[in-house]
Amino acid sequence: MKRCSPLAAGLVVLFLSLGAYAADACKHRGELDTMYCDDNNDMVADPPADAKKWKNPSTIVFTYTPVEDPAVYENIFKPFTTHLAKCLDKKVVFYQVQSNAAEIEAMRSGRLHVAGFSTGPTAFAVNLAGAVPFAVKGTAKEFQGYNLIVIVKTTSPYQKMSDLKGKKVAHTSPSSNSGHLAPMALFPGEGLTPDKDYKIIFSGKHDQSVMGVNSGDYDAAAVASDVFHRMAERGQVKESDFRIIYRSQKFPTSSFGYAHDLEPKLVDKMLGCFYDYRFPPEMQKA
Repeated sequence: MKRCSPLAAGLVVLFLSLGAYAADACKHRGELDTMYCDDNNDMVADPPADAKKWKNPSTIVFTYTPVEDPAVYENIFKPFTTHLAKCLDKKVVFYQVQSNAAEIEAMRSGRLHVAGFSTGPTAFAVNLAGAVPFAVKGTAKEFQGYNLIVIVKTTSPYQKMSDLKGKKVAHTSPSSNSGHLAPMALFPGEGLTPDKDYKIIFSGKHDQSVMGVNSGDYDAAAVASDVFHRMAERGQVKESDFRIIYRSQKFPTSSFGYAHDLEPKLVDKMLGCFYDYRFPPEMQKA
């Protein structure tokens, strides 16, 4: 039987001790990934305890949830990114992401500093990427919101949710609120249980779900009302070609969140830049 050398034994004890220290260093984590800590119990990641780990990048990377073509949002948010660059006296770039998962991974890996996350992915961004939400779009009177709607073609025979049993119903992506999470929670109460009464088909994005119903690839789709109406305004589809057979109560729209490890002074200044900005009409529709 081989004996463990004193050096090896010492290293084992050292690593075990370090592991125990790392585990004990964070007193509370809640639902957050092990990369993050929530000692103040506010349900979001605390800044790193070591100030040397705080980031104050010369270039701020910003993006917005890709519920539609990312290029559309880069153009729409151009006035804001220009404002943010001037306000922070830093270069600001818009980073195009193709999915909610890619957006969350970009912040988790440190490549994204501030972003607009869709309603559903916000919780994933908080728990998996250390995002700290601080605002939603809105007016002085109320937050900007949207509804989960279920659309079918007007030429179809479907009038109520239970008519969709056994049909081709599109969801968008697993992390989407109106495109998946809300349907899973709300549809059973309407007499239609996803993955039981119909097989879930993920289209990838809300606009792809709308176009899929329009072309006949899907019998119905669960989408965000604001995306649907914007597509009609742009002439991509005609609202008169569709029938809405279900509409939920209003949900808060996308949140804005920053990376947990940004330098606190930078965060304070950036929040002021956000709160003092008034979105022009085109951005208010986004």
